[in-house]
Formats: sequence, C-alpha cells, structure tokens
Amino acid sequence: MKILLATQKPFAASAVAGIREIAEGAGHEVVLLEKYAEQSDLVAAVADADAMIIRSDKVTAEVLDAAKKLKIVVRAGAGYDNVDLAAATAHGVVVMNTPGQNSNAVAELALAMMIFMARNQFTPATGSELLGKRLGVQAYGNVGRLVGQKAKALGMEISALDPFLTDEQISSAGADPVHSVEELYSTSDYLSIHIPALPSTIGSIGYDLITKMPKGATLVNTARKEVIDEAGLEKALEERPDLKYVTDVAPDNLAVLKEKFGLRVFATPKKMGAQTSEANVNAGLAAARQIVGFFATGCTRFQVNK
Repeated sequence: MKILLATQKPFAASAVAGIREIAEGAGHEVVLLEKYAEQSDLVAAVADADAMIIRSDKVTAEVLDAAKKLKIVVRAGAGYDNVDLAAATAHGVVVMNTPGQNSNAVAELALAMMIFMARNQFTPATGSELLGKRLGVQAYGNVGRLVGQKAKALGMEISALDPFLTDEQISSAGADPVHSVEELYSTSDYLSIHIPALPSTIGSIGYDLITKMPKGATLVNTARKEVIDEAGLEKALEERPDLKYVTDVAPDNLAVLKEKFGLRVFATPKKMGAQTSEANVNAGLAAARQIVGFFATGCTRFQVNK
C-alpha cells in the first residue's frame, strides 16, 4: 500500500526515518509531501495514495474527492478538526488520531504559560507564585490529567470538570470533582482549557464564564481558539483589569487584545503544544503503527468517524 506522509509542517528527520522503518518493514511504500505551498499540491499527491499521515494539514472534501484509493487517514496528534469527518465517512475513509502521544508536551507548555504569566512575562515587575493557587482543568483526559499532576507537584490545588468521568475517577486521578462549568470557573485562580472544538463547545467560553473567575485569575488555552468567544473575552478583560489570558492558539483579535491589555495577554507565535522532538517522534510512529495495524488486521481502535 502507498502511504502519503503529507506535512506542511514536517516531522523531524528521525520521525520520518521511524515511520519508514515501520511502514516499509510491513511491506508498504512511503511517499513524502513536505512543506507544500498550496492545497492543490495535496489534492494532486493524494490521487493514488491508499493511506495518509497528516499533522495540521487540511483534509477537505476536495482532497477526499481526489483520493480515489484512500482507505485511511491518521492525524498525528489528538485534535482532528482539520479533517472533514462527514466527507471522509461518505467516501468510506477511516479517520484516526493518535491520542496521548503529544500529551506531555502540551501539559508542560500549559504549566510554562502559567509561570510566564504569573511572573508578568518575565518583566521586572513583581509577580506571584503558583504555590497554593487553585487550578481548574476543563476536560480531564490525557492532557488535562498530566497538567493536574504537574501542577500538584508545584503545590497547586486541583479541580476538574469532565462529563465523561465519574467523581470517583476524577478523585482517583488527583483532582477535586466539580459539577458545573460555572463552579469550575468561579473557583479557579488558573483555568486550563482542554475541550475539543465541537458544535456544542465552539464559542462556549465567553464573557459570562470569564468574569466569574476570582480576582487575579488567568485563563490558559492550549486547546482550540474556536472554543473562545473572542468578543466576550475582550469585553471581560476590559471590565476586569485583574484578569489575564494566555493561549497557544492566537485569537483573530490578538492585535486588539495586545494593544488594549499589554502584558495581560500572550499568544505563542504558532501553535507550539506538540512542538517537541519527543512528541514529534511519538505521534509519527504511532500513526505509522496504526496504519500498519489497519491493513494487517482491520484494527480501527482510534477511529474518530463512523
């Protein structure tokens, strides 16, 4: 089978070598499409591919229409909102992600962001400490749990909200369970967001929730920018000069936020959560193994479309 490795933002050379070793060792061919300039390049390259590994690359209906032989797409990472799942299902294409492979990298970044903002972006002004502060974690999955564990090691108190977990599961994973998003926001000095961008979550975090946060609180977003109501965020920061916002996914109104609120707002230059050499390799190798398993045994364990 022909596996297209399509990455505008390429994997590390060691990851590519590992992907080749896994795939070619199982009798498959690996073809690279790296740093491509136009979406049309992906459309052309996928025409004879049986499988595809991507990162943040957009697999649209147009791409799927062109992929006459495609059977599986694996997104090397947790988020998969860059893939048109409905179109993939209509074309009979299985879509998978690689949950957990980037989790530690994202969790470390979330903690780094908290310290960065607590210390006023490392300017000389007097900052604050994380010790004794309460961290709320919105979605206590792979990344959220790691954020909680690392924050607890720094002496923070941890609360978590996750509708898919019982109180016992949350407690056994080291956090105090809360039962509403309003309770989570109103009791958290730091709030770390880990929800996906779904119709039910897009724009769900806005003025009403943000202004419920305690005095001096910081909202931390390493999830998706779409979950933030940006107009509501701006209004909340205007009315609450004690609040801060730090994000790994720059909002569309970042320039306005920076001009108005200065050191109270920070966004990374590009999405950096998974940008470590370890996560890069882990996610790529997991994607290759999942494709090999799919063709060998039909395994669809991490399928995200039905």
